[in-house]
Amino acid sequence: MNADRLPPVAPEVTATLVEGLSPRLRKRLDAAVTKLAARPVHRDGDTTTIEVDDETELRLHAPGGVVAQVEDVTCGCLLAPACVHRAAAACAAPTADLAPEPAEQPTPEAAGPVSADAATATGSGAVATHPASVTDPATAMVPASATHRAPGTDSAPVRGPAPAPGLTPDAAPAPPETATPDQRAAADALWAAGAAVLEAGVDGAGAVAQSALLRAAHTARLRHLPRAAGAALSVVTLLRAARASDPSYRTAELVTALAELLGTARRVATATGTELAAVRGRVRRPYSPDGSLRLYGLFTEPVVTDSGHGGVRTWVAGADGRLFTVGDVAPGGVGRALGVADRAVRLGDTALTHRELGRAGLAVSGATVSPDGRLGAGKSVKAVTARGAAWTEPPLAALWETPPAEQAARALRSTSRYADPDGTGSDLLFLDVELLGAVREPGGTCLLALGEGGVPVRLTAADDEPALAHRDNLALLAAAPGTRLRIIGRLIPAAHPRLTLLACSHPTGEGTIDLGLDRLRRADLPDPAAPAHFAPPQPAGPGEQSPLYLLERRVEQTVPAGRAALGMLGDVTAETRRIRRGGLPTAAGLLTALCASAAQRERDNFGRLLPADTDGFAAYWLAAARYSAAVSESLCSAAWNPTGEGRGVSGGPPAAAARPAV
Repeated sequence: MNADRLPPVAPEVTATLVEGLSPRLRKRLDAAVTKLAARPVHRDGDTTTIEVDDETELRLHAPGGVVAQVEDVTCGCLLAPACVHRAAAACAAPTADLAPEPAEQPTPEAAGPVSADAATATGSGAVATHPASVTDPATAMVPASATHRAPGTDSAPVRGPAPAPGLTPDAAPAPPETATPDQRAAADALWAAGAAVLEAGVDGAGAVAQSALLRAAHTARLRHLPRAAGAALSVVTLLRAARASDPSYRTAELVTALAELLGTARRVATATGTELAAVRGRVRRPYSPDGSLRLYGLFTEPVVTDSGHGGVRTWVAGADGRLFTVGDVAPGGVGRALGVADRAVRLGDTALTHRELGRAGLAVSGATVSPDGRLGAGKSVKAVTARGAAWTEPPLAALWETPPAEQAARALRSTSRYADPDGTGSDLLFLDVELLGAVREPGGTCLLALGEGGVPVRLTAADDEPALAHRDNLALLAAAPGTRLRIIGRLIPAAHPRLTLLACSHPTGEGTIDLGLDRLRRADLPDPAAPAHFAPPQPAGPGEQSPLYLLERRVEQTVPAGRAALGMLGDVTAETRRIRRGGLPTAAGLLTALCASAAQRERDNFGRLLPADTDGFAAYWLAAARYSAAVSESLCSAAWNPTGEGRGVSGGPPAAAARPAV
C-alpha cells in the first residue's frame, strides 16, 4: 500500500485514535502500521477501503478530501472500535495540512491556485528561528530545564514599566504584548514532544511519539501558534519518510525541522511585541494592494516537487527593481510542468504564455502582492501585454550592477534557516561570468565559471530530471570555455560560491535561455565541435578548510540514532582541539557540552538509573545546531567577498560569526 493512496488524516484524529489504545496495543502499533501498508487499497469516491484480511475491511471516509473526525475511520473486526487497525491506518496516511485558525479569514487571493513556493515547501514550509544569544561556551551551556518553564508556572499577570516622571498612570506606555498562559502551555507541550523525538532518534520515534507531536500541533493551532504547529507537522512528515526509507528523505531537513520546532517553542515564553508576532506566525500570507505595476519578464523555471506537484514559476521585475512571481503549480509532476509553460498566464486579460511572459512585459492595474512577491490573480486585477526589456537594457540591467557580495548577503537573509519568516527578499543572484569548464566533485560534475573580482563560482543543474533541459544544457556549456554569459542563478549556501543555474543569455549574444525549458544545441556554441572541457582543480578556500563539520556531523548523528549515539562516543578532546585550532572556541565548547550531556546518567541511592535529562540535552543540541548553521552562513557570505575582508583568523569565519544570535 502506498501512503499517497490514502486520504490525508487530520492531526487530532490520529492523536485521538492512538491515545485511545491500551498500553498493550500501543506496543503493537508500529508493527500494525507496517503490516497494514502491505494490504490492498481501493477508493470509491470519498471512501477508501483497506483489506485488513480476507474477511475484514477498514474504511476511511474523507468528505472534502480529508478525514476530519474519529468516526470517519471504521473497522469491521471483532475488537472495533477499540482495535489497533483504526489507529494504524491513521498513522499510515498522510497528515492533513493545518486548517486556518478559527479567528482568521482567508483572503480571496489565498484561495487561488497552489503557489510554486507553497508546493515546494516541506510540510508547512516552516523556517527555523534564532536561539538565545551565545557569547561563550560557559553561557551557551544553560540547559532548557533551568530556563524552560513548565505549564502553569508563569501565569501571573505581566506588570508594565513604571510611569516616567511627570506622566500620569493613564499616559504610561502600554506594556508589550506577551504570550498567554495557554500559549506558553502549548509551547511547553511542543518542546517536550520534540525533545522526546531527539532523545529516541528516528529509530525510536514510532507512531506513539508521532502521535504526541500531532496532539501538540493541534493544541498549538487552537492557541494561535501556527508556526510552531507547522514545524511539528514537518517533523512528523520527515520522521515517516525516514522510517519508510523514502529516497527523497534527507537527515539535514529533519535537523532543520527539529531546530525550528524546539527554537520556536522555546521563544514563545519570552518573546514580546513584534518578535512574538513572528514567533506565532500565520497560517496564510495575505495579499495586499500594490496599485499599478509595470513589469518586465526575466525567465521561467519549471517546478517539480517530491509530492507529485508540477508547474512553472515566471519571474518578472518592476521598474524599481523589485522581483515578482507568477506561478501555476498543481498535482501532475514533470509532465504538467512542461505543458503549463505554454499555457496562458492567469493574470488579468493577458493572453501571454509563461514562456512568452519571461521575455515580454505587462502593465498591471489593481495589483495585489503577497509578502514574498507572488502576484494575485483576483477579479479586480487587470493586466495587458506591454513591451519587455532585454537584460542589458534598463530597468533590468540594474539587477546585474549590484556587487555579487551584496547579492549573496541579501540571498542569505532570504534563505537563512534561522531567520524569522517575513517573506521578503529573493535568493536569486544576477552575475556576469566567464565559463571555465566542468569540474568533477564527489557528488557529480558541475560547471566552473569566473565571476566579478576573479571569484570562481560553481554552477549546478537545478533539477536532474531527464525530461527537463537543465542537465543537458549544463553539459553543453561545459564545452564552451571562454564564453562570457549573463546568468541568473539561485544561491546554494556553501563554503564556496555556488549557484543552481536557472537562465542565461544565449551564447551567440541574442536572446535568453530558460535552462529548464529551452534546449541548447551544439550549433549554438562558439565552437560546435569542441568536447566538454574540464577546468583544473581549484584550491580549497578558507571556508572549505574549516573544522566546523566536526560539530555538524555530531548534530546530524543525533537525529537518526538519538541521544545514546553521542553518549557512546567517549573522549572528544582530539576533535575539540582541532576545532579550537581552526578559530572556533565556541564550537569546541558546544561539542564538549553536547557529548557530556548525552553521556550523563545519574543513579538513585539504590544504584538505579534515573531518567535522562531530555530537556538539558535538547537545549545543548539546539544551541549546537543553530550555531553551526549560523557559522556556515557566515562562511558562505565571506566566500563571495573577493577581497576576503571580514574573514577570521586561521581561515575561520568572520568575527561576528563566532558569536551568533542563537
